Amino acid sequence: MSLLKEKHSLFLPLILNVLYFLASFSVQSAQPPFSCDSPQNYNFCNTKLSIEQRVGDLISKLTLDEKISQLGDIAPAIPRLGVPAYKWWSESLHGVSNVGRGIYLNSTIRSATSFPQVILSAASFNPGLWYRIGQAIGTEARAVYNAGQAEGLTFWSPNINVFRDPRWGRGQETPGEDPATASKYAVSYVRGLQGDSFNKTGAGAGAGGPSGLMVSACCKHFTAYDLDKWNKIERYTFDAKVTAQDLEDTYQPPFKSCVQEGHASGIMCSYNRVNGVPTCADYNLLSKTARSSWGFYGYIVSDCDAVSIIYDAQGYAKTPEDAVAYVLKAGMDVNCGTYVQRYAGSAIQQKKITEGDINRALQNLFSIRMRLGLFNGNPKNLVYGNIAPKEVCTQDHQNLALEAAREGIVLLKNSNNLLPLSKSKVASLGVIGPNANNVTKILGNYAGPPCKHITPLQVLQSYVKGTKYVPGCDSVACPSSSTSQAVQLASSVDYVIMFMGLDETQEKEELDRENLVLPGMQESLITSVAKAAKKPIILVLVCGGPVDVTFAKLDSKIGAIVWAGYPGEAGGSAIAEVIFGEHNPGGRLPVTWYPQEFTKVPMTDMRMRADPATGYPGRTYRFYTGTPVFKFGYGLSYSKFSYEFLSVAAEGSVYLNKSVNVQAVSKTSTSYDTVKIGSKACKNLKFSAVVGVKNHGPMAGRHPVLLFKRSSSVSQGRPKEQLVRFKSVYLDAGKGANVEFVLNPCKHLSRTEVDGSKVLDEGSHFLVVGEKEYEVKIMA
Repeated sequence: MSLLKEKHSLFLPLILNVLYFLASFSVQSAQPPFSCDSPQNYNFCNTKLSIEQRVGDLISKLTLDEKISQLGDIAPAIPRLGVPAYKWWSESLHGVSNVGRGIYLNSTIRSATSFPQVILSAASFNPGLWYRIGQAIGTEARAVYNAGQAEGLTFWSPNINVFRDPRWGRGQETPGEDPATASKYAVSYVRGLQGDSFNKTGAGAGAGGPSGLMVSACCKHFTAYDLDKWNKIERYTFDAKVTAQDLEDTYQPPFKSCVQEGHASGIMCSYNRVNGVPTCADYNLLSKTARSSWGFYGYIVSDCDAVSIIYDAQGYAKTPEDAVAYVLKAGMDVNCGTYVQRYAGSAIQQKKITEGDINRALQNLFSIRMRLGLFNGNPKNLVYGNIAPKEVCTQDHQNLALEAAREGIVLLKNSNNLLPLSKSKVASLGVIGPNANNVTKILGNYAGPPCKHITPLQVLQSYVKGTKYVPGCDSVACPSSSTSQAVQLASSVDYVIMFMGLDETQEKEELDRENLVLPGMQESLITSVAKAAKKPIILVLVCGGPVDVTFAKLDSKIGAIVWAGYPGEAGGSAIAEVIFGEHNPGGRLPVTWYPQEFTKVPMTDMRMRADPATGYPGRTYRFYTGTPVFKFGYGLSYSKFSYEFLSVAAEGSVYLNKSVNVQAVSKTSTSYDTVKIGSKACKNLKFSAVVGVKNHGPMAGRHPVLLFKRSSSVSQGRPKEQLVRFKSVYLDAGKGANVEFVLNPCKHLSRTEVDGSKVLDEGSHFLVVGEKEYEVKIMA
């Protein structure tokens, strides 16, 4: 979320640039900043009062200028009240990062555990793992703060936008294309990061109390944000045209879950407009939907300079003061940048906002700081205040990073059981590719300095002494290749492993892809090496977004394809363990891998559903009508697994109570509005589906069980299929387990109408696991 660049003509005043520059090099104290250390008569220091009472007291003591000063991501100190400075912008996408302004990994703590990029962790389909990752990151974040190397505890993670288009440069940051998966990831990660404390207003609600936050999570980017820079169209001015149907069943579910189940304490509104309205200026989105409808309790921050572009780039506001008025009245609380701090005073003078609008924002902002325990005196006296630097880069956290990488790696091809290799049978190994010998290549964006620096090549050299390496290409862009050197190496060794794919020169924030094929001469190099090798080669793809590797899928000389995502600091070890059979791969693709022809579809088309009349193919596994290279949920294992439905509901039927159901206007079927059914009645309709899973060997392994639903028809915008529940189970070879899924028909079997309403159809619904299918009937 970088500040806008010069070409957008969004300059900050020189004095503020100097302030930011100096702040980035500020000397960190031996202890973190806090308020209310010495005995004071201020009620905002009285922990026996509620958060609301304490914040109200603090706001009442501030001058107007002091209030306005707090509305930017760098909030200055208020010395006369003992209120320290605070920086709202810190990052923890897949580990504590120094990308934002609030973290300094430059003293006692110089690194943090770098977990796999989110798209790879998502491939594990293991919510328990996601929670533990969040918990580890939250612990390390607190430790950094307690060491005096941070000026904030608000982390602008996770990114839970649906990975709608395979070209999106930031798709790597997300849990993938499925709204149910993204929703579950949001809940799991946020709960882990924040410390699982959700009480809103209880007395003593500081860190270590019943409602204290270990750190604060922020779900972003709200909403329908999934284009950065494509075909001269940029995120700052893009107007996403989204139907009510798509908004309800694709774009919004992760954010709703993040708020209602994850209890996130922060939301970030995005750069783009949605149906003409900038999201940060959308009262219906921020106040009516998030706060009133979903019950959001926390603060809302703009993406960086998103307020300024409402006037400067989008022309939505006629003056800077109008832009400030729009966002504050919409429900935004703090601006990443200085725009609100600069223009709020003149907006009040022009009577476009009132002091009450500012007080409303401050109520949310200071509530977060108090829930973090920063107004409870010395943090060392609090539970989270005792988290020490030794809690960063612990062996347990590094082991968790390795576990996450192992569980996420997806085996896409394994012809004639080429993998796993046996160490004792590999005398010589050739490693080729630009992603083999560079730690930064395997981290992904928004990464901080990792605890350990070891490349895949270095790990493989420890496995096989006779390992030789040539890069093949000087960079991932591969404008030219050293084909002759690579071919010579391939022809001289027992086995060849190629590390190809993408990196941040191809996909990242502010950089979407134009193509889905491998860059430059990568395909030519791979094909030449495969042809020269003694045995079929192993292709490891390091990338976040999907690539069209149809050529490799069909080439018999390419025996195995492994997708490693951006596997983080332990990625090299995890890849080697999979290749040599020390870990049985179980990851499943969290995103469809499309063919190159999909690039004919404009990235700006936000529609999810296919349109046969125009040839529009639809998006994601739920609606795409084309043939994918690899489908969502695909992934091989070294074992064979089977499924069986053991029991579902009451002999497969769920009965509705007619007295509480209202028939919807549908000529083709009987449908019931889930709102009119009522939450209590819907809750009473819950039923269990028990699936037997068996590992037929030859290896033990973890296996994600994915439960889909499909309808008897795809009319009225119904998806072809929809993932509704999933669980990850570990099974020894030859062993089985019964996996129970609890389903709510109103939530899991309903569909979305064109107007965005949810309806439950009477009649047949089908539950699907693998090749097994079970019919469930909704009966009135």
